[in-house]
Amino acid sequence: MSGIHPSAIIEDGARIGQDCVIGPFCYVGAQVSLGDRVELKSHVVVTGDTSVGEDTVIFNFSVIGEIPQDLKFGGEDTRLEIGKRNRIREHVTINTGTEGGGGVTRIGDDCLLMAGVHVAHDVQIGNRVIMVNHAGAAGHCVVEDDVIVGGISGLHQWVRVGRGAIIGALTMVANDVIPYGLVQAPRGELDGLNLVGLKRRGVSREDISALRAAFRELSEGDGTFMDRAKRLGDSDSEYVRRIVDFVTGESDRSFLTPRK
Repeated sequence: MSGIHPSAIIEDGARIGQDCVIGPFCYVGAQVSLGDRVELKSHVVVTGDTSVGEDTVIFNFSVIGEIPQDLKFGGEDTRLEIGKRNRIREHVTINTGTEGGGGVTRIGDDCLLMAGVHVAHDVQIGNRVIMVNHAGAAGHCVVEDDVIVGGISGLHQWVRVGRGAIIGALTMVANDVIPYGLVQAPRGELDGLNLVGLKRRGVSREDISALRAAFRELSEGDGTFMDRAKRLGDSDSEYVRRIVDFVTGESDRSFLTPRK
């Protein structure tokens, strides 16, 4: 059974899972699929070709699945996929994809998008990501698992943020961020490793020591940033190898590099 407030509008064709709760003055479009136990608080709009995974809660005045804020968008069929157990707070906006960017915006499982967050077209967000109040990810960004994006921070279009990185508040990130990196300052400087996050996740001392040594090599070693990263490829630490794979992977932007 689903609990649907009489003032809510559910378009014909919408698929509503078991035990969903749809609060006052919500709107659910015809192409929407809500998994089991999804809750829409009140005044929530879920539209477009949008799927929302089970046990996700969407708070008041959020607009989920509207068309991209991209002047090149011509009404083509694109989608938004949201995973399980997410918390999407007040006034969050998440757009569907664009044909030129793969056609799908994705959000993984167990994420927290705080009030006022914006996720633009074709963004790919992993699992357990936290975006703090009024943070934004522009089109085509990739945010890997376990990332924290601080309040009132922005990710430039096409930027990649590696797994386990943290972005400080009031930061503009215009280049890729290595996994486990710590970024702060108004124009986004790579200022170290996210040691607090690593310790909270129970990463071993050996791996943290290996990451510290890798960061020193990236900061002070000879050659280009790419040369220094490739030299780390033989590391015994899977965490260091993730940095190497990230740096040597495909990207449309350059990297934030450590300050010497």
